Amino acid sequence: MIACIDGLSGFTNAIEAVFPKTEIQQCIIHQIRNTTKYVSYKDIKALMADLKRVYAAVDEDTALQELERFDEIWGEKYPKIADNWCDKWVHLSTYFKYPQAVRTLIYTTNTIEGFNRQLRKGTKNKGVFPTDDSLFKMLYLAMMDIAKKWTVRRRDWGEIYSQLEIFFADRISY
Repeated sequence: MIACIDGLSGFTNAIEAVFPKTEIQQCIIHQIRNTTKYVSYKDIKALMADLKRVYAAVDEDTALQELERFDEIWGEKYPKIADNWCDKWVHLSTYFKYPQAVRTLIYTTNTIEGFNRQLRKGTKNKGVFPTDDSLFKMLYLAMMDIAKKWTVRRRDWGEIYSQLEIFFADRISY
């Protein structure tokens, strides 16, 4: 239904080719990291406060207004930032269609990255796997261990699921 991606080139095209109905949301955290990579340390706090007004806006129209305001303030010193956000806006703004509870679920890929980090931690100390099956078994055991830690119920899951049922009524089955 919704794919949150980290902005790797070609990923969007691959998802759209295989799952044409899927909405794509680019990870806001990755976009922020890429945005602030070349910002001077003395400007970072003020710039982030102005940028937060963009991605934390109540709706897309307000976010676009805040992006214009951001460009007026920072465009002369950092002209590429607003341009980059505008170029990627179609995938950065997907989450504005949804209520706040759903937004918090789809605005970042950090959960997926955490899962992958746990898998790497389970396999990094092993130098070589003698067979593909041994690697698959190790990953399976790591996933079982990770699943024990991830049994906590998602806060507001009932509300989130209800909203997703409304937005994707034709694709969610009971």
